[in-house]
Amino acid sequence: MKHPHAWLIIAGAMLFGSTLAQVATNPVKDDFKPTMTTQQGKKYPQVNSEGRVRVQLAAPQANKVQLDIGAVKYDLVKDEQGVWTGESAPQDVGFHYYQLNVDGASVPDPGSLYYYGAGRWGSGIEVPSEDMDFFALKDVPHGQLVETYYYAKSSSSNRRVYIYLPPGYDKDPSQKYPVLYLQHGMGENETGWGSQGYTALIMDNLLAEGKAKPFIIVMENSSVNFGPGGRPARPAPGQAAPANQERPNFAAEFERLLLNDLIPFVEANYRVIPNQANRAMAGLSMGGMQTRLIVMANPSLFSHIGMFSSGTFTPTDIKDIDAFKPSVKLVFMSFGGRERGASRIGEAAEAWNQIGIKGVAYVSPETAHEWHSWRRSLYQFAQLLFK
Repeated sequence: MKHPHAWLIIAGAMLFGSTLAQVATNPVKDDFKPTMTTQQGKKYPQVNSEGRVRVQLAAPQANKVQLDIGAVKYDLVKDEQGVWTGESAPQDVGFHYYQLNVDGASVPDPGSLYYYGAGRWGSGIEVPSEDMDFFALKDVPHGQLVETYYYAKSSSSNRRVYIYLPPGYDKDPSQKYPVLYLQHGMGENETGWGSQGYTALIMDNLLAEGKAKPFIIVMENSSVNFGPGGRPARPAPGQAAPANQERPNFAAEFERLLLNDLIPFVEANYRVIPNQANRAMAGLSMGGMQTRLIVMANPSLFSHIGMFSSGTFTPTDIKDIDAFKPSVKLVFMSFGGRERGASRIGEAAEAWNQIGIKGVAYVSPETAHEWHSWRRSLYQFAQLLFK
């Protein structure tokens, strides 16, 4: 044979032809629609029924524009008017941070609402799921998501905190409530649970259905003493790195602020029941790891504990389990079904049940390390609190 590799060329051509035929028979579904995270009055960004995200940007002078979502960059195509359009591969349901890349510069999408995540204010998009009803805005009694400030001596600063007050809080000045201290993840701040997490709507709907007991939720920024993005601040040129540079202290600084400033502020200014039986702490990712460390160091502080995508917590982690057992009522652990830790929490929860403390494991179906996992986790966790 004159061309010994001719069969490779033929096989490649056949495969290429098969791929083209598959693309032709399975085109991108053109049923794109704006979502709840698209700015009012804007047409883009959009999502289709496959979970693909489509964006559009007018940038006539740009040479290259990309959609950066899910750690993958997708090239957009420019039309004759200088408008760039393109879409991603299908994304998991739930909330995703993303950005546009214009000639190498990463910028927010001017058509999306903005959220604080990945250490910056930027774009986010909701890929609709079948179970959005539990955080939908409904005609039910609504609580208040209050933005307020307090002075923290521990950090010598004025600090912002968000507080959810259940429906009817202002109507009966004699009623007092349990309280949940709810923490965000690394690279996020005190706005996350209210904005990306829809905490107020989740609670409003649970309370309207009689599935949860009314309680107050406190959301503060636990990235204390961290630099941008929730990571340790880099030293200035010529200065030595701080002692904790290699292993950032995820809990100690926030623990000091929580105990000395935040809890006293909440108990002095809001009608909470100031005892362990009516005090809970939970968090996602970094916030869940902080919860674990703070609870271990202060076993008499919280009675209900929640860790969302934050590893496992077992009785062997407690130095004095006999002192821990009488007052702790619940240890709740969750993961997205696509996270590696999902297979381990069932065994950890059972270890708590065996010593007489209620242990609960929850796995969010078909989600990963993302806000929809944590919304679902809060929905499940809240129904178990203070009962």
